Amino acid sequence: MSALQKYLALVRVQIRMSLTTAMQYRTEFLLKGVMTLFWVAITIAPLAVVYAQRSEVAGWSYPEALVVLGWFSLLKAVLEGGVTPSLTAVVEGVRTGALDFVLLKPADAQFLVSTAKFEPWRVIDFAASGAIFAYAFHRLGRWPRAHELLLAAALLVMAILLLYSIWILVVSASFWVVRVDNLSYLFGSIFDAGRWPISVFRGALRFALTFVFPLALMTTYPAEALLGRLTGVSAALALAGGLAFAVMARLVWTRAIRFYTSASS
Repeated sequence: MSALQKYLALVRVQIRMSLTTAMQYRTEFLLKGVMTLFWVAITIAPLAVVYAQRSEVAGWSYPEALVVLGWFSLLKAVLEGGVTPSLTAVVEGVRTGALDFVLLKPADAQFLVSTAKFEPWRVIDFAASGAIFAYAFHRLGRWPRAHELLLAAALLVMAILLLYSIWILVVSASFWVVRVDNLSYLFGSIFDAGRWPISVFRGALRFALTFVFPLALMTTYPAEALLGRLTGVSAALALAGGLAFAVMARLVWTRAIRFYTSASS
């Protein structure tokens, strides 16, 4: 079995275990699904209120802003369904020494901690984001063309990579400090700004949300790709930025592991 086949098999096992665990508590599964739909409604509400007063905000019409919101909802599903559940356990593992059991396994530690747990009920978020996209493009009176869909798909992969890399950087901090709860809360709070197009922000805040915490690359750029507004240069820079963040996160994680002293030390 090749290395790729081995890791794909491990992912299938982890997903199956998470699904089995979720199905053991079906009432909770359904309740979380209902709460997700409520959250989607709350997310749309600010845009609906703002656009009820004006037809355009910072060069974005209501349907175009909904495309950004659709990307935000999609990435929120990835973040809370696949990234956060696994990586938050790392912080506790570092504190208690439980990470020893991960490091002893014959597989890459970063891969194992990143796929330790999934939240299957977050599939409802994916369905909700699809509904937002469908409604937005219905309002626009057009649908994305093939090359726009391909570019948006590439930027989706990049956006997920960015999300994951930033979270890895946050988690890696737990090897040097006792608690990183405040960092994770800050991460979530900043990410919530991704429901708005980046042009809504001005000055230093816009710069920070584009280059320091690349929120624009996660939500606005993919939305512009679907809308046919993203230039080739911007797309190339966004993809390069995502790869750079991934490489940096891997280097930081590798260095952080060297600082881990284990429970028995």
